[in-house]
Amino acid sequence: MTADVLKRLREEIADIGSARPLARVAEAGRGLLRVTGTGRDWRMGDRVMIRGSLATIGGEIVVLDERGAGILTDEPPDGIRLGDPVEPGEGGRIAPHAGWIGRILDPFGAPLDGRPLAGGGLPRPLRNTPPAAATRRRLGARLETGMRVFNTLLPLVRGQRIGLFAGSGVGKSTLLANFARGVEANVTVVALIGERGRELRAFVEDVLGPEGLARTVVIAATSDQSPLIRRRCAWTAMAAAEHFRDEGRQVLFLADSITRLAEAHREIALAAGEPASFRGHPPSMSHLVMSLAERAGPGPEGAGDITALFSVLVAGSDMEEPVADVLRGALDGHVVLDRAIAERGRYPAVDLLRSVSRSLPEAADPAENRLIGAARKLLGAYDRAELMIRAGLYQEGSDPLVDAAVRVWTELDAFLAEAEPGTSRDSFARLAAIITRARPPEGPPG
Repeated sequence: MTADVLKRLREEIADIGSARPLARVAEAGRGLLRVTGTGRDWRMGDRVMIRGSLATIGGEIVVLDERGAGILTDEPPDGIRLGDPVEPGEGGRIAPHAGWIGRILDPFGAPLDGRPLAGGGLPRPLRNTPPAAATRRRLGARLETGMRVFNTLLPLVRGQRIGLFAGSGVGKSTLLANFARGVEANVTVVALIGERGRELRAFVEDVLGPEGLARTVVIAATSDQSPLIRRRCAWTAMAAAEHFRDEGRQVLFLADSITRLAEAHREIALAAGEPASFRGHPPSMSHLVMSLAERAGPGPEGAGDITALFSVLVAGSDMEEPVADVLRGALDGHVVLDRAIAERGRYPAVDLLRSVSRSLPEAADPAENRLIGAARKLLGAYDRAELMIRAGLYQEGSDPLVDAAVRVWTELDAFLAEAEPGTSRDSFARLAAIITRARPPEGPPG
């Protein structure tokens, strides 16, 4: 056993108190347990353990008043009786460390892969504050992603925060997996929030693979777990990303999905008595989502950066839906995946005309920006005339720009789906060749 592991074990033992204050269950029902008794120093968000006759159940304080505390439990409180003892839990902190890399963990830092794991060193808050705005660096250099569309038309740069917006089954999880494999980073942290249980192993073995997992921390909370645990999943993953950022590493943070985080928070907030006034969401949802996004991004001088991608499930591609609307305003770009594009077999199904990378124009040189502008202009022209083209109503020569778009549309559309065999420079060279072919052929010399 290494000296580092022994040190962490000693710290854990030292944190165990000889006496713990107890309270008692005074009321059960309406989604909450009411607790009275010793516990005046308890705070909102503190974890507690209810020692029931059948099992010990964890919970979190979501209400405090003169009568005591209201506790939302991690599991259905079946078997809990009046008078059952309640004692403080481990608190709202987590202690990530290098031993987390290559592991699959739950939101409490316990291993899910069947192998032992020693505790961490210095605990850090789950709900940490971001670096001071005045001390944060600017966005960094362009990152290679392994996909042509993101190496050219929608560039991703170091420290950028991007949202992936899509309906169900359109390929956002697959796209996140491509980022996990292809984006340059020292450490990747993946938060699987409310994920289907059967997909965890497939994601680790088939998507990440041994090489990808070797640099990745996976924090998972499945859909059957309580909203407290699903919400904590996002906070634990971000705390882990911040730990590695503060060590000077470049971190890639992937969250799937922010929609399920907001849904978990809604359950908790409604149980605590907060009104649902924001199209079914409580007002506190906005701060929850924006504060998580703000913790990612460039670090202060001397630290690394957290490049983050957040997926959002948008029903019916409604970008004005509350979670999508709130998150879009807090990010440095958004990528919209379109069902119609996926149904015709092009993946990733990126709708370029509705997607934006706010790293432009700084992430590209003048020549590259001209290519990006030309490609967008051609795709926009084809999009406006597509119905007429497909109906056979468009006559060649009616619009030179549409004529140019028709000449290269098939090739340009295929370009958006291609993997990147080389560097972004190679992709720009290929894009330049396509744009050149959009020009009308020269007629015979007159």
